[in-house]
Amino acid sequence: MTATVIDGKALANQIKEELAQRIQTLKNKGVIPALTVILVGDDPASAVYVNSKHNTFTQLGLKSDVLRFPAETSQEELLAKIRELNNDKTLHGILVQLPLPKHIDTNTVIDTISPEKDVDGFHVSNAGALMTGNPRFIPCTPYGVIKMLESQNVNLKGAEAVVVGASNIVGKPMALLLQKEGATVTICNSKTKDLTSHTKRADILVVATGRPEMVTGDMIKPGAVVIDVGINRGADGKLKGDVEYASAAQVASAITPVPGGVGPMTIVMLLVNTIEAAERA
Repeated sequence: MTATVIDGKALANQIKEELAQRIQTLKNKGVIPALTVILVGDDPASAVYVNSKHNTFTQLGLKSDVLRFPAETSQEELLAKIRELNNDKTLHGILVQLPLPKHIDTNTVIDTISPEKDVDGFHVSNAGALMTGNPRFIPCTPYGVIKMLESQNVNLKGAEAVVVGASNIVGKPMALLLQKEGATVTICNSKTKDLTSHTKRADILVVATGRPEMVTGDMIKPGAVVIDVGINRGADGKLKGDVEYASAAQVASAITPVPGGVGPMTIVMLLVNTIEAAERA
């Protein structure tokens, strides 16, 4: 078996085309969806993500600002800027690029963002809304994964879904969304005993650990759909996922590549959330 490749780049472009009418409707009312991204420090991977987000927005004629702060910026300075942005009625989305420097408390920063402008969906009130099945904003990466599964007509009702990685950003919201669609969900973490016993029974396997190529083909159920959220740079400079692609593609029925899989979808779902914020405003 050779897996079907789920092309995130092509799907993201299709979603952008579908958004064109919604963007035009807003512009006809004098509203240009606007996002401000805050980047603290000089993490190279974060800089790449921020540039990709900025370019996607500007290409579609939307407003995108990037505020860059030095790594030594104090927490209070950062919070003051966020409060100022909360009060800006022309701004619809605020995103603080993670990770933040160690002296800044991530939860405090996220909870300072207005829930109505939290287009990442990380604010505790948005996380709670997702848990109760009435989300205001769905976190962009899990949202993108659901769209990819829909694009392949994957039936989630009654399916065994296994999520490897239990972060607030991907793992936990991913599990909630899969559960909402009717899947039976297992979340694995770094303390999980015998990981392979879980991954081998997954009809849908989502891997988001930040550990390069930790899931190999012999850990995958034949015919499973494999979603690789990881993006890691190897010693050779090449990008690798959390799944060993070559062996996994021989076992899975469908698989996302790295790069060109989940990454473009994360950015386009940020676009969707920002447009929704503008429509509500």
